[in-house]
Amino acid sequence: MENDCKNKDVYESYVVVHNIAKRHNVGTLARSATAFGVAELILVGRRDFNAFGSHGSTSHLRFRHFHSLSLARSYLKERDCDICGVEITENGMPVNEHPFRKSTAFLLGNEGTGLSEKECEICDFFIYIPQYGGGTASLNVTVAASIVLHHYAVWAGFSERTREGNKFIVSEKPTNQMRQRFCTETAEAIAEERKLKKENAANGFFNEGGKDEASGNLLDTLFDHIEGRLE
Repeated sequence: MENDCKNKDVYESYVVVHNIAKRHNVGTLARSATAFGVAELILVGRRDFNAFGSHGSTSHLRFRHFHSLSLARSYLKERDCDICGVEITENGMPVNEHPFRKSTAFLLGNEGTGLSEKECEICDFFIYIPQYGGGTASLNVTVAASIVLHHYAVWAGFSERTREGNKFIVSEKPTNQMRQRFCTETAEAIAEERKLKKENAANGFFNEGGKDEASGNLLDTLFDHIEGRLE
C-alpha cells in the first residue's frame, strides 16, 4: 500500500503484550521495539516482566499499562491507531505486502496457542509472515515481532539511525521509568485509565459477565498502593 507522507512524525507503531506465557520474551521484545522505533510497549494485565534479553533497551522505550484489552483498545483508538493481529489466519495478509494505512499497534499471540478469541475481537486486520521452509509451523514470538516491526518501519519511512563502525549509535539514556521490572504509571496515566473505564461502562464495552476483563493479577494489591500514593 503506497504512502504519500512517510515519516515518524506522522505514523507511530505500538506493541501490545498480552497473554505471553514466557515473561522473559518481553525483554527481547523491548529490544526489538527500540531498534525499530516503536512509540510504546503496552502491557495488558500483568505489569511485571523479566528484562532479560533487553540489553538495557527498556530505558529507551515508553511503557504503558492497562488492566484489560478493552481499555488498551480505547486508548489506541483515541490515537487513531489500527490494531493489527500478528497471526496465521485465513484472512491474514502477508506482511511483505505492507497492508498498513496509518499508525498501527501490533498484537502478538501466545507462544503456544496464538491469539485468543478475545484478542482477535479487538483487531482491525491480521498479517502473517510467509515461510519458505518446511521445518517449523511458526516462528518464535520475538522473531515474528522483529520481522513485522521492521516491515512497518520501512513502510512508514522511519529514519535509519546513524552508524559508527559496525554498530548503530545508541542515544543517551533518558530518565529511567522502570522500577523493579514492572511498568510504572504516572498520575496522568492513572487518571486517563479511570476515565476510559467510565466511558467503557457507559458504552457497554464489557464481557458477558458484566465486568470489564480483569487481569487476575496478584500484583494488583501492590500497584493499588502505588497508585494511592500518586493521587
